[in-house]
Amino acid sequence: MGWKAAQKLVQNWKILRGDNVMIIRGKDKGETGVIKRVVRTQNRVIVEGKNLVKKHIKQGQGHEGGIFTVEAPLHVSNVQVVDPVTGKPCKVGVKYLEDGTKVRVSRGIGASGSIIPRPEILKIRATPRPTIAGPKDTPLELVKEKTYDSATGKGMPSL
Repeated sequence: MGWKAAQKLVQNWKILRGDNVMIIRGKDKGETGVIKRVVRTQNRVIVEGKNLVKKHIKQGQGHEGGIFTVEAPLHVSNVQVVDPVTGKPCKVGVKYLEDGTKVRVSRGIGASGSIIPRPEILKIRATPRPTIAGPKDTPLELVKEKTYDSATGKGMPSL
């Protein structure tokens, strides 16, 4: 990718995987769907069951060839998040609540200003965190060991 193409990449993504979006341009204009995948390196999203194209796949080891219908990616500018209250497409803004939590809110003409919830699918990790210590992990006793005392200066290296 050249430097000009890199300049056009979206820096602050407000659309997340699992969001309910409406397609505002293209052959599926006006239809809603859930975002299946976000391709940040190309500013594109794949919407579940939308923008279907025929793809010719060559036969290889372990799979058959043929003509398959697959979802093609859409540019991020051609989709908008659906307002949870009105059901219309809206822009996404960021707001901080009284307790300091950061939330996404709907904004724009005809938007309700309601909170857009974070998709549940983002809480599921692709690879689960390990629960037991591995051979290269530092033992818990060594981690909790106090090596420096600020009152006496003990543990400070001599320079």
